[in-house]
Amino acid sequence: MNIILLGPPGAGKGTQARRLVDERGMIQLSTGDMLREARTSGTPMGKQVAAVMDRGELVTDEIVIGLIAEKLDGDKAGGFIFDGFPRTLKQADALGQLLDGRGEKLDVVIEMQVDDEALVDRVSGRSTCGSCGEVYHDTTKPIPADGKCSVCGGTEFKRRADDNAESLKTRLFEYYKQTSPLIGYYYAKGHLRTVDGMGEIDAVAAEIKAVLG
Repeated sequence: MNIILLGPPGAGKGTQARRLVDERGMIQLSTGDMLREARTSGTPMGKQVAAVMDRGELVTDEIVIGLIAEKLDGDKAGGFIFDGFPRTLKQADALGQLLDGRGEKLDVVIEMQVDDEALVDRVSGRSTCGSCGEVYHDTTKPIPADGKCSVCGGTEFKRRADDNAESLKTRLFEYYKQTSPLIGYYYAKGHLRTVDGMGEIDAVAAEIKAVLG
């Protein structure tokens, strides 16, 4: 099964993707993770990524699509979760062509709907475990008192510099400008399903499970 998780920054796509990886053996394809991995890989594509990023330039669609293509040619396990890709209609078309060329298909696109103002509150206090990526929040899910991640026992926690109200509003604007057209695109293709991204993690996971069957 191949799926896309759509939603603005802070909607919980990464958290839900990790659950699907654990429960269904799917492979999460996060563009951010892939770019970081490629940059240090030493492969021809990785060297190209490193050169672009070192110049402070944005990675082109062609490079991102090339990285996706490499992953699609590898281990397919329980299918792929596209997290953070596609971001534009051009990328959506490219993904469709990549899957078609490999005799595969996109099964469903899950839009995680959120309330923008509530999302700002959620993200502003967010931090993640540096080892496993488990998400914590200053008020709703504090880091355990012993300073250890409840999942992996790690002691290093990270807070993104742009996880603040002003930066998030800018990121939300960019999301709606660039990515929201994908909602209509996939609705027209019959792929789109929606879940309430503002619910508790378990409740959101249950909605996604119901969509996937």
